Amino acid sequence: MGISNIWVFSQESNGTATSGTLELLTHARTLGGSVTAFVGGDASAIAGILGEYGATKVYATGDLGGALPGAAVASAMKAVIDGGDSPDLILFPQNYEGRDVMSRLSVKVDRTVLTNNVAVAVDGDTVTVTTPVFGGNTLVSTSFSGSAPYLAAFRPKSFAAESAGGGAAEVAAAPVPDLGSTGGATVTAVHVEESTGPKLDEADVVVSGGRGLGEADKFSMVDDLAKILKGAAGASRAIVDAGWVPYSMQVGQTGKVVKPNVYIAAGISGATQHMVGMKGAKNIIAINKDAEAPIFGVADLGIIGDVHKVLPKLIEALEGRG
Repeated sequence: MGISNIWVFSQESNGTATSGTLELLTHARTLGGSVTAFVGGDASAIAGILGEYGATKVYATGDLGGALPGAAVASAMKAVIDGGDSPDLILFPQNYEGRDVMSRLSVKVDRTVLTNNVAVAVDGDTVTVTTPVFGGNTLVSTSFSGSAPYLAAFRPKSFAAESAGGGAAEVAAAPVPDLGSTGGATVTAVHVEESTGPKLDEADVVVSGGRGLGEADKFSMVDDLAKILKGAAGASRAIVDAGWVPYSMQVGQTGKVVKPNVYIAAGISGATQHMVGMKGAKNIIAINKDAEAPIFGVADLGIIGDVHKVLPKLIEALEGRG
């Protein structure tokens, strides 16, 4: 029979579909069968882009009235499944809401979940996911057994987002059943950190700084270079833990995964935890005074030198180009 019906838990941000949603829709198209997006909330604003990236149908719960989406969306999914439209595979983003919906649905449909994946393949009725372990040094392939639906979550940037050129997807209502006390939790406030320029996990160029910068004030060089290159500034865990920059800038296994065209690592030795988050970049440039630093093992261009001398010269040269 094969896999003929794939759902993607789809999310919206600032009036459009998230990059993670578009990545999952793009890859879902390659697995065969129809692709359906499932949205917690009103999908009218994003039905167009969901269809453009491959969804032929969109289930939408409608306004959740401030409720946390986990319980509501999982219950709505279960109701649609019980109504006869049962997916073979559901793809979730590896983020808070994705994990929350996935875990609750897992209990409702009595199916296992596989999380933190970077790839998925379908061979007939067999669905296999790939998961990095031991800091990304080893890849483990796991195949689902038993009956569908199969539930799997994927790290950001595991797939490239590419438009399919489709039109707006059909939107169908997926009402949330009565949740009782389970639906009592509500969102009372949302705090978004102020930022300028491209988002770290979406930027075409990322400049990251590490402990080699020496002190917090020197991170301004990383910021300046990122702005000149119209990119985003990132950081290693060491300087995040030291309080130099906020956690939102951390690149690595416990931070953000980035796959820019150009990644510049300044004063970063290249701990495994950090390299998990950036080794997928197309071009990696490393600047470090330690010629034996592990970062040079993945770098396409290595500059052995003091970042306090190299970065100012690089900034000066780029500013001189006008």
